[in-house]
Amino acid sequence: MLITGTSRGLGAELARLYTEDGWRVIACQRLATDDTADRLALDVADAASIDALGRSLQGVAIDLLINNAAVRGDIGGLATLEPDDFLDVMRVNALAPLLVTRALLWNLRAGEHSVVANISSRAGSLAEGTLDDDDGDYAYRCSKAALNMATVKLAQDLRADGISVVSLHPGWVQTDMGGSEAVVSVEASAAGLKAIIDSTGLADSGSFRAYDRRRVSW
Repeated sequence: MLITGTSRGLGAELARLYTEDGWRVIACQRLATDDTADRLALDVADAASIDALGRSLQGVAIDLLINNAAVRGDIGGLATLEPDDFLDVMRVNALAPLLVTRALLWNLRAGEHSVVANISSRAGSLAEGTLDDDDGDYAYRCSKAALNMATVKLAQDLRADGISVVSLHPGWVQTDMGGSEAVVSVEASAAGLKAIIDSTGLADSGSFRAYDRRRVSW
C-alpha cells in the first residue's frame, strides 16, 4: 500500500496502523529522511515528482492507495482570496490525487481488490459543508468539492478494473491543520478510516463516508 502526506498527523498515524497490521507501507512525504523502498520523497505539487514516483514503483503491485496529502490555504474569506494561493490549494488537494492515481494505475491493477481512498472533507460537501462551519476557506472547500467529483469519476472509470474509489471525511481532527479546538483525536480518526477502508469493496465505490461510518451527503 502507499500513503501520501505521511510526515505527521493523520498520514503518519495511518502509516503506523497499517504497519502494525502487517502491511508493507510505502510512506511518501515531501521531505523524506531517506529514499528507501518503504519511504519515498514525493512533492504532490510537482507533476514531475509524481511521474518519478510511478517510474520508481514499476512492477510493484499496490492494493491500497490513500491520497492523504493536503493543504488548507487562506482562511480569510473573499476579501483575502489570492489567485496563486487558491491554485496552489487546488493543485495539491484536487489535482494531485488524480495524478498520483494515474501514475500508479498499473500498480493498482496488479493488486488484489485494490482501493483508492481519497481523504476529503465534509467542508467540500455542497449539502453539509457550511451547516455548522462558517470559516472563510474558499480554496480548501472548493478543492475538496472537486476531489469528491474526482472520486465519483474515478469510481466510474476504474470499476471495470475491479478498483474501488471512495471519498472519506476524517472529522475535525486535532492536527496542525485542524487546530487546537478540533474535537477528534488523530488516533480515533485514523482507526475509523482504516476500518472503513478495510471493508470497502466495489459496492461501496463512489461513496462519501465519515470516519464514524456516517454517509456524508455530496
